[in-house]
Amino acid sequence: MKKYKSSLPNSQSTKFGTFGGVFTPSVLTILGVIMFLRYAPVVGYAGLWSSLLILVAAKSISVITGLSISSISTNMRVKGGGAYYLISRSLGVEFGGVIAVFFYVAQAVAVTMYVIGFTEAIFSAFPAIGLSFRTVSTLTNIVVLICVYIGAGWTIRIQYFILAILLLSIGSFCLGAFNNASIDLLQANMQPAWTEEHSFFTIFALFFPAVTGIMAGVNMSGDLKDPGKSIPTGTFAAIGVTALIYAGIAILLAASCSREVLLSSNFVMKDIALSGGLVYAGVICATLSSALGSMMGAPRILQAFARDNILKWLNPFGHGSGVSNEPRRAVLMTFLISQAGIMAGDLDTIAPIITMFFLMTYGTVNLACFFEGISRNPSFRPTFKLNHWSVALLGALGCLAVMFLINMTWAIVAIAMASVTFILIARANIIVQWGDLDSGLAFQRARKALLRLENERYHPKNWRPSILALSGGAWDRLHLVRYACLLSADRGIVSLAQIITGELEERIVRRVNAEKMIRKFILEEELSAFPVVVVDDNFLDALKSLLQCHGIGGLRPNTLLLGWSTNPERLKSFSSILCLAKKMSRSVLIACCVQEEEKWEVPDGAINIWWTDLKNGQLMLLLAFLLRENREWRDRPLRILRPVALKADVKNITHEMNKMLSEARIEAEIVILPTTDPISAIRQNLNISAVLFAGFEPPDEDPEGMATSNLEETINLSGDVILVYNAGDASLLA
Repeated sequence: MKKYKSSLPNSQSTKFGTFGGVFTPSVLTILGVIMFLRYAPVVGYAGLWSSLLILVAAKSISVITGLSISSISTNMRVKGGGAYYLISRSLGVEFGGVIAVFFYVAQAVAVTMYVIGFTEAIFSAFPAIGLSFRTVSTLTNIVVLICVYIGAGWTIRIQYFILAILLLSIGSFCLGAFNNASIDLLQANMQPAWTEEHSFFTIFALFFPAVTGIMAGVNMSGDLKDPGKSIPTGTFAAIGVTALIYAGIAILLAASCSREVLLSSNFVMKDIALSGGLVYAGVICATLSSALGSMMGAPRILQAFARDNILKWLNPFGHGSGVSNEPRRAVLMTFLISQAGIMAGDLDTIAPIITMFFLMTYGTVNLACFFEGISRNPSFRPTFKLNHWSVALLGALGCLAVMFLINMTWAIVAIAMASVTFILIARANIIVQWGDLDSGLAFQRARKALLRLENERYHPKNWRPSILALSGGAWDRLHLVRYACLLSADRGIVSLAQIITGELEERIVRRVNAEKMIRKFILEEELSAFPVVVVDDNFLDALKSLLQCHGIGGLRPNTLLLGWSTNPERLKSFSSILCLAKKMSRSVLIACCVQEEEKWEVPDGAINIWWTDLKNGQLMLLLAFLLRENREWRDRPLRILRPVALKADVKNITHEMNKMLSEARIEAEIVILPTTDPISAIRQNLNISAVLFAGFEPPDEDPEGMATSNLEETINLSGDVILVYNAGDASLLA
């Protein structure tokens, strides 16, 4: 397993407040290339009513996601990394890693979209520029790279100037459109004009990138003075202001332009504005600032992800330059991705891809907030209260539904790619040093399940092995640990117990260290087991405490697993343990393994059951069945050896045994052994035995320890031997 320490970028340079750090970058990104160059066709194809519906649908997703972002960001100390940081610290490293990859790619490709939009504006303003479209786009991309490579501080400060120009250009359009507006045009443009290529969802996909700008402020989380305050305030202010602007522009476009004009030109806003030059300046500033914003935000996601040391090959991108930890290596990678987009596609092709990636990011943010809400984790105490887990769930499902409605093929591809990334990160067995929701959700599910078990009456049909193995330090009795896990077959619960004798006050440190060692052993061996260590003056008293108190509700141990002791001095205490377990209605297993501990492997031969009576036989057969459920034991034949009297009705006994196996739905070979000496008959018919299950009955009282000595002859049979006592709660026929 890999273990690492998180070291997220948290710039020590000048910090920004709500207006400069969240609101302004978000507004500049939202009021960008789509508004100037693609909003007119949106209104042309969709009509006013459907355009407003598209706006409401897109903004609804933004609002719900904003609620989730606000809840999560006000519940933790937010550092650099934006959405990746929020999701990874909530849903865990796997979900965080998926979002880091896809959100980073979406932001990097968004640079392409804004650069292409900028280039379209340049060519519209200066048709005789004398350079190819790709050349101008590439030169623009290089300029954006240089600006961001120098540092984010000065880039953020010039956004106020850009915002002023943007608002002037929108004002110029509004005045011009108002002068040309007419009721007849408005009525003519109310209804949609869909085509085979342009439906509601394709137009939605074209428009949706316009509202993804709310992440621009979140991406700068490491550069904010107070992220917990700035992110909610700035995000909702940006959503509200831009929603009003988009609604107003849609109405003015529908009222001032014919359908033909809306569909024939991508730059309608310039044509009807009072000053086309101001609109040119606005779109140039908006697209350039959006490109700068994405070029600043994307590298910070990659840097944060790389610094978490999740994928080793990304580690070089975690490097920060200068006092402010500028992610210059990540900036260069972002430039290469955006440049690849410039060489490969146009604006209409890129927009739906970005839409898919952003929807996946938004959906995961909402999913994180949903899980935080339903886990009812006491640590989830956001200061932002205007949210509920049901709203977050609605947002997550809405994002998923919209993905499929826009383009089912791309949605499946995106989800498949995300799933592969999730699995790759999960298989890396990364141990994070921050909390995630897994433990909180697991606790909540376990709590509900325990309460349900507590309220239901026990039935033998629901019997599962809950084994308390007296394994000591685990390494000392490996055969007990192995058989405990094998016999549970991932169907029950295994507790590896160590008892330390002595005064508790003097053994506290030793107890803590012993539990850590067992837990380390469990992790290294990849076992499904729990450690438990108790201290008491007397071994038997400690065992009494374990049998009484270990576990909770319906998950208390029902089976005690011991190792066979050949030490004569321990016969009395060993016998006392058996008597105690019987009195406390616990089944007992005594295992004796013939192999050396460090060389233990699955033995050759059959799984044999020495059948003496139905009570113990039922548990032995269940345990044998569970043993064969393990992959390495599946090819071992199961044999039932039943010694009977010489004059017994073998045919009838065989029939009864077959009937019992049929009702129990277990396949096994039945070997009836007419004999006067059962132990000799068993010895002669064991053949090659992997393991032998043999029943026994613990004494009610045995102060001298004589009963255990009677078991030695059985223990000395060939192969591994497990003695079984059924306390009565396991049944074959349930």
